[in-house]
Amino acid sequence: MAYDRQLPKKTENLSDWYVKLIQEAELADYGPAKGTMIIRPYGYRIWELVQAALDAKIKARGVDNAYFPLFIPESLLQKESQHIEGFAPELAVVTIGGGEELEEKLVVRPTSETIMYDSYSRWVQSWRDLPLLINQWNNVVRWEKRTYPFMRTSEFLWQEGHTAHAEHAEAKELQLWAMDSYVEVYREYFALPGYVGHKSESEKFAGAADTLTYEILMPEGKALQACTSHDLGQNFAKPFDIKYQSKEGTEEYVWQTSWGFSTRSLGGLFMAHGDDAGLVLPPKLAPVQVVILPVRIAPDVLEFCEKLAQLLRKAGVRAKIDSREGESFGFKINKWELKGVPIRYEVGPREVSENSLAGVRRGREKMAANSIEDTPKVVLAALEDIQLNLLKQAEDYLANSTHSVDSYDEFKQIMDGPKGFIRALWCEEDDCEAVIKNDTTATTRCLPLGAEIEEGECVRCNMPAKHRWIFAQSY
Repeated sequence: MAYDRQLPKKTENLSDWYVKLIQEAELADYGPAKGTMIIRPYGYRIWELVQAALDAKIKARGVDNAYFPLFIPESLLQKESQHIEGFAPELAVVTIGGGEELEEKLVVRPTSETIMYDSYSRWVQSWRDLPLLINQWNNVVRWEKRTYPFMRTSEFLWQEGHTAHAEHAEAKELQLWAMDSYVEVYREYFALPGYVGHKSESEKFAGAADTLTYEILMPEGKALQACTSHDLGQNFAKPFDIKYQSKEGTEEYVWQTSWGFSTRSLGGLFMAHGDDAGLVLPPKLAPVQVVILPVRIAPDVLEFCEKLAQLLRKAGVRAKIDSREGESFGFKINKWELKGVPIRYEVGPREVSENSLAGVRRGREKMAANSIEDTPKVVLAALEDIQLNLLKQAEDYLANSTHSVDSYDEFKQIMDGPKGFIRALWCEEDDCEAVIKNDTTATTRCLPLGAEIEEGECVRCNMPAKHRWIFAQSY
């Protein structure tokens, strides 16, 4: 079988490389409806590993999983004016059901604030009902004109947490906890560092009082909004009439949060770490951490491979034997390198007779030989090292691609050239923000958490400014 999965070079054409990689690594395929995507088993397994990591944190915080309907009556979305205005261009609307025109249009879920808060208004009566902490794992639809696998599709998967509290301070603490949890998953599992901060007024979530974001840097120096966490204040509580009787007997509106993490994260993972040969998966998110390739399909070789696989699995390593016939040995090596498996072992008669073998790291770096009994210990150490090295490489890239500038000319030169994140003083005026976007296509990504006050002049308009914001072009 000829090896026909030649990728374009990532360094020469990132977009072509990415689209080809998604299909050839069997991560996803295009759906029959425009803008939709089929997540194939290999890609979905990565999402399951992300879910497991994040869901454990959610449950540990006392947030319960639930499920709310896909269809939302249009009248519910119209209750919060900023919310409906922000989502209007992206809505998919059902007007006919059962062959008859519906009395009220149904919106296919773009996010669940409105349908969940309609229920919250009935479930919350007393201070004893608070805090109300609910999360759901679901799909949402936001109609996209330009789509890109995982990064931007009309339908995607995510989790969305929605909480209600008696005190604003408690809600804000949970908003921060959600973002901290996301950052931990990105750093510990994805090996992707980034910047946490507040979105500007024009960039924050429609209907939110404050939006926290995690911004990571992709190849070619473009930013990806990796996840968000919102302080909704009482902006939804009032139109949805979510009130409770306090301990003192007064009637009060609740304070709310919402927060989400989607399959867009996988697109960032694939794009950030991949190379000209294909995927580079951090071991914690690799569906197969070790692939075992028999050099020859013979009983003694296969028995040795099975023994090795069992030892690794017993140690908690996700190991797979590829004894598929009809593929050359060289094809298999390239196939699993394309799929980003961190370590492979090649097993032939010599390894069997000597009871010793040497692994090969992704990228074809050979490991020292060891006995089969010592392999689990060696593999676990190597997987940890690979995970840490990927994070270190990404941290170096982030640091080297973050520029502090004080002149608009320098700002524009960076956006025309190497790109990356720019730290610059900004007056925080919407009109100035719009001009910067028009001139450079760069947007305000965030005001970093804990940013120090720095009195000075806006990088563009020279008006007074007190904070350095992070700017970048985005996907």
